[in-house]
Amino acid sequence: MAVKIRLLRVGKTKQPSYRVVVADARSPRDGRIIETIGHYGPRAEPSRVDIDPDRALAWLRQGAQPTEQVQKLLTVTGVWGTYQGEKSRPMVTKLNRRAYVTGRGAAQPSATAKAAAPADAAPDDAHAAAADAEPTPEASADDAATEEPS
Repeated sequence: MAVKIRLLRVGKTKQPSYRVVVADARSPRDGRIIETIGHYGPRAEPSRVDIDPDRALAWLRQGAQPTEQVQKLLTVTGVWGTYQGEKSRPMVTKLNRRAYVTGRGAAQPSATAKAAAPADAAPDDAHAAAADAEPTPEASADDAATEEPS
């Protein structure tokens, strides 16, 4: 049985709040759950996140897979960092595959992107240097026409 840690929507229309629950992956979003491990209130300022770290870690250790949003919430509470620290190899999750550094926003540019940037900048620099060194004939004619005789 595939088990997921995900959000269950509760609350009124246009006023959502969520329960962080452990449920079978095949059950519907607001369907049958195994256990409630926390609450998430996105409308509060700042957002309210209450997750039981012991229960969340217990389910993660047993193989429960968090959804993307729950993984971000677990990062905010520090549970995800604790779980990653226990693992000997890096975690493979959707957020990691998208190069999202959990808890720090977007990932830093990779080495290939950094190497490509100077190569793109070189032709622009060469073009700018050529433009400064040699004025075009149209520019000379415009300069001559705008000068007033003394």
